[in-house]
Amino acid sequence: MTASIPPLPAPIDVPNGRMDLTLTPVGEHPRLRADAARNRTRLLEVAAELAAERGAENLTMDAVAAAAQVGKGTVFRRFGDRTGLLMALLDHHEQQLQAAFLTGPPPLGPGAPALERLQAFGPAVIRHEHVHRDLYLAAHAEAARRYTAPSYRLRITHVAMLLRQAMAAGDIELLAHTLMGYLDTTLAHHLIGERGMSPERVEAGWCDLVACLRTAA
Repeated sequence: MTASIPPLPAPIDVPNGRMDLTLTPVGEHPRLRADAARNRTRLLEVAAELAAERGAENLTMDAVAAAAQVGKGTVFRRFGDRTGLLMALLDHHEQQLQAAFLTGPPPLGPGAPALERLQAFGPAVIRHEHVHRDLYLAAHAEAARRYTAPSYRLRITHVAMLLRQAMAAGDIELLAHTLMGYLDTTLAHHLIGERGMSPERVEAGWCDLVACLRTAA
């Protein structure tokens, strides 16, 4: 349904009904000195290697520090805690997804009708998170933190923008959160990994939801 896969700042309405969806890095962190930035990049490279070898659920701050041959305090200063480290690892993957739905080709990117873009958005997210499911599941283990993550805020803003463009009825913000609930990482993992549903069936379910919006509109 979409060729490639790849956050919501709070929705910002402007007079023409469009929204400011400037593509920004997912893991917002203070600008670092060149040497600090190199160290951070090195720690992320080490963390990515460990996650690939052991699984993201087994990634620890101690293991990253040992593999990178630095003190554990250095890892904590760079990422805050284990969840911060996992979210930083997601940055690159999230930026690919964001580029696809903000500036990529239609129907996922601009240039297609809003409801067609919504139909493409769900499968793109499902496929993207399924590929990186171990990392997403580990990063979202602290559920409440997920809803304040820049990546989630941008996705909500994007969905709300398309709902407004499609002139969907009802409370747009609540409807956007409801639709995003269908794309929850743990739900998709349960349906595909535990219930044995095919990704195509789960993607089709998203399109059914969007088709209902088309009917209501």
